[in-house]
Amino acid sequence: MSKVKHTTEKALQMLRTLPRVSIANIRDNPNSKKSQKRGRGQHGGDKHGAGNKGSNQRQNYMRLGYETGNTPFYLRFGYEPYYKGHHLKREYPPISLTQVQKLIDTNRIDASQPIDLSTICNTGLFRIRPDQMHYGVQLTDEGADHFQAKINVEVQHAPELVIAAIERNGGVIRTAYYDPHSLHAVVNPKKWFEKGVPIPRRMLPPQDAVAYYTDARNRGYLADPEEISKDRLVLAQKYGYILPKIEEDPDYEMLIQCKDPRQIFYGLHPGWAISLKDKAIIKEKQSQ
Repeated sequence: MSKVKHTTEKALQMLRTLPRVSIANIRDNPNSKKSQKRGRGQHGGDKHGAGNKGSNQRQNYMRLGYETGNTPFYLRFGYEPYYKGHHLKREYPPISLTQVQKLIDTNRIDASQPIDLSTICNTGLFRIRPDQMHYGVQLTDEGADHFQAKINVEVQHAPELVIAAIERNGGVIRTAYYDPHSLHAVVNPKKWFEKGVPIPRRMLPPQDAVAYYTDARNRGYLADPEEISKDRLVLAQKYGYILPKIEEDPDYEMLIQCKDPRQIFYGLHPGWAISLKDKAIIKEKQSQ
């Protein structure tokens, strides 16, 4: 064998004799890695497997709604269809006849003037939230036997006993619908007038409420006045009281006051604007 004279030839000769490089014969350099030892401190066993549940592992809490076992509490009880679509139903916060009588006795409400939703909200004791599906108030029959005021009241819902208690004293009651846009103006008139926008026009009730507000037995504001007069007499005979004649009452002018189905404020028509600063009513121009 001839003597090697150059380093390049020596390297080429070494490559000819060494095996081909592959994954099977690749190794790390000596002392390039240190073997990891298990710690013995407070958190030495944090990196355990999933079966040992180290502190870095997620806690095995049950899902929301599960108390014990495999059945959540909302599946342990029977189905109640009453709650189906409850967030879409119209709500009418209650106000009783006892509360109305107390408001009149404490001069928070003037019984010599018509009473509507604005009058009730202006007392500062009742809050109607149109954004929470409130569509007005319902007048309940608590205190019907002791109610003595003669009033002209407009509410959104009233049972038969409440109607009898008011008409027994010579009063008048109506049930009327307010759409959500009109309710924002009715529940806080001052805030609405400060905006400087015109008074909105009240919309007609939806299809599922038309039957209620056109029924004379409910004293609906869309009912026939002649039918209401007949039903007033029928209700008086049913509950056994003598129906006072409104035509002979000294407060006849107050008792017959009512709003137009499109009107939301007494004496103010839709389209008018109120200037609180100038204390003026800005009316729309009449078309020629």
